[in-house]
Amino acid sequence: MINHVQFPALGLEFTLNRVAFSLGGLDVYWYGIILALGLLAGMAFAFRYAVDFGIDSDRLVDVVVIGTVCGVACARIYYVAFAPFKYNSLWEMIDLRDGGIAIYGAVIGAFLFGGLACLWRKIPLLPTFDIVAIGFLAGQGIGRWGNFMNQEAFGTNTTLPWGMISESTQNYLTNWQAALAAEGVTVDPSLPVHPTFLYESIWCLLGFVLLWRYVKKRRFDGEIALLYVVWYGAERFVVEGLRTDSLMLPGIGLRVSQVLALVSVAAALIALVVLRRKHQGQPLQVRLAVKDLKAYAKASPETWDSLEANAAHREFVQATAAWNEKIARLAADAEQPTQEAAEIAETAEPAEAAEPAPSAEEPDASDENGTN
Repeated sequence: MINHVQFPALGLEFTLNRVAFSLGGLDVYWYGIILALGLLAGMAFAFRYAVDFGIDSDRLVDVVVIGTVCGVACARIYYVAFAPFKYNSLWEMIDLRDGGIAIYGAVIGAFLFGGLACLWRKIPLLPTFDIVAIGFLAGQGIGRWGNFMNQEAFGTNTTLPWGMISESTQNYLTNWQAALAAEGVTVDPSLPVHPTFLYESIWCLLGFVLLWRYVKKRRFDGEIALLYVVWYGAERFVVEGLRTDSLMLPGIGLRVSQVLALVSVAAALIALVVLRRKHQGQPLQVRLAVKDLKAYAKASPETWDSLEANAAHREFVQATAAWNEKIARLAADAEQPTQEAAEIAETAEPAEAAEPAPSAEEPDASDENGTN
């Protein structure tokens, strides 16, 4: 559980305990805590700026929860499917405490099941993908430090000043040296390695800042999500080539993440070129978020209020509040005639019954006077 990590050229040395604390005999790892912090950072960003994308933050909660749970499950499934070894039990397959999740699996699962949740909760799909993509970069940038605590996700040997070495890197490379050599990768367990987790962390945090700054300049819904695919995919293609623990496609010998990164980057670039030409010179209008869908259905406004995407966050907050007040007022006005009719019906007295017609059996006045 203890790792002595050194950066020899920098004169830095750390002693890391993978276990943060124990609770009732159960070890709680730094890996899980750091991943949770990354997730919370991404969620905090998404909830705060959801209004700028025309998304109701209350309904976004359901989407994020579903996307998160399914993303973690898919990350593990992805890893287990391509792992270079066999698991001995179902418990080993689902035990995440020792790591073993694939970020691409998480991304695929989150977007797929989160997208279905968007349809269920009736929030705009592509704007949700945009804001979640930025949150992903924040979460990934923080979460990669869980790999540092576990001393995993490192690369081949390097002579760069930030080369890293620890007992875990040495043990891993010793055990896998022959297998890596068979793939054409030569390693020396006694030498420092690339801290690839650090490369990805820096790249993701930089991408978070750049995409956040670009948000107000976006031209169409879904553009930020496509830029995320390009930014992260380009980094992953390069960094994956340095790693020594890559998941491989069975029988082909290609790295799964590199193939997926290359295909996704190419597809996203094509989509960006086509869609940017289509929306050139057209400012993106963001339809303001609706909090109460039932009230909106009753209000039936003639138009949906919107703002240009480059409007300030404060403008979106104020405009959205005014928009929802308008909806509530229109919904109340629409209900009023129905309520008045109901009140009239409840308070109206029943009409007096008509007098019955004289019975044929009753004699009239002429008979009683004896008229012939």
